[in-house]
Amino acid sequence: MGPRMAVKRHGGGAFGGRVRTAALVTGVAMAGLAATASALASGGESRPAPGAGAPSVKRVTYDLGDLAFTPGAPYQGKSEIAAVVHYPDGPGAQGLARGRHPLIVMQHGQWATCADRGAQNALTKAQKALALAEKAGDRTEEARQLKIIEKMSDRLWAWPCKAGVSPLPSSSGYDYLARSLARQGFVVVSMGANGINATSGGQADSVYQARAALINKHLDLWRQLDAGKGPLKGKVKDPRTGRAVGAAFAGHLDMARVGTLGHSMGGGGVMQQVSDLRHGDWPAGVRIKAAVGLAPTATWENEPVTKVPLAVLWGTCDQVNTGEYVKWNRKKNKAPLHGITLTGGNHNYFNTQWSPGSGQVAGADDAIPGKQRGRFVSQDGRNQQHRGIDEATQRRITTGYTVAFFRRHLLGDNSADALLTGRKKLPGVPDVVKVEYVKPH
Repeated sequence: MGPRMAVKRHGGGAFGGRVRTAALVTGVAMAGLAATASALASGGESRPAPGAGAPSVKRVTYDLGDLAFTPGAPYQGKSEIAAVVHYPDGPGAQGLARGRHPLIVMQHGQWATCADRGAQNALTKAQKALALAEKAGDRTEEARQLKIIEKMSDRLWAWPCKAGVSPLPSSSGYDYLARSLARQGFVVVSMGANGINATSGGQADSVYQARAALINKHLDLWRQLDAGKGPLKGKVKDPRTGRAVGAAFAGHLDMARVGTLGHSMGGGGVMQQVSDLRHGDWPAGVRIKAAVGLAPTATWENEPVTKVPLAVLWGTCDQVNTGEYVKWNRKKNKAPLHGITLTGGNHNYFNTQWSPGSGQVAGADDAIPGKQRGRFVSQDGRNQQHRGIDEATQRRITTGYTVAFFRRHLLGDNSADALLTGRKKLPGVPDVVKVEYVKPH
């Protein structure tokens, strides 16, 4: 969620054408996901299933401006329209030029917005000094350090970032997952939401509506690009060469088979956007066929999500969320519902930029240390000591189930149903996953 979560806690959490070419059908719908899951678990990233071809994955970006998006009343503030895109390229059944490809859009959660190393170092120093002042009962020093903490926090959470300071690239924190999905034939868009992060303080009542609106905005831009027009035309570029590549997507997206994925408050944004009451807000011609929440926070309204296949992944040592979307929707779901619990998993490891291994500004392990080294306090209401999952393992598990889920509900591949219903385990990883599958009513 982030070191400066200003949105109050509530509700159980802190806060196209449908034509497929014969080659695409052969390479996707008839592929064996068991082999994909095995390679995924052992190697960290998925490879195409047998017979699916061997597309390379390309990474491109677009940026229409730091303040290009206005969510609308009652939310106050502006956000960027920018994203990182991964897509399959090259010859073979799953290359971009072959048929139409489902689109998956991702949204990150609440985190620092500016990679200001100086501010982070000063903040850490002030926090330590504050602890010493509190222990000594020095009120004057406490007040001085609190002012420093507030000033440095403002620098870390500014938007736009000041000159010479790069935006913190939270949207790139799911590149590992996007690459794996692109290898399966999906076009994957991970959007930036730094502007919303910087302005969400005190706006809990409308922040998820703003996040849902940002998702719909990106979907509409891609709907237009598929038709060969719109603001993204000429703006999707190879960051290494600056060459525009947007034209390659025209006529090759299936906007009637779209998946959404969100982490933390981005997960809450996805839940808001895909909720039963919000389908009318989707852009014309866009159909959401599957949604994934990675440790999703609770939306203000807790609106039912019962009509779209839904998977929720969360870790038992995650301080931020409760994983209760399955509980809230299980007796009324009209679509498959999957609750995937990672014993020992935490919040930040889903995003590489937030994790300590990245060395990124603000990167941290958010789990509460237990009494023994390597164990952490569970946040599932039982206050147990769970052995922590390392970063790489948590991402292998996340990738395995996410790829299986989107292949099932966007490509019609049922070869991993046993994995998604908990009858079989993901090979090559520790036995730390519990799956709750709720059949549609």
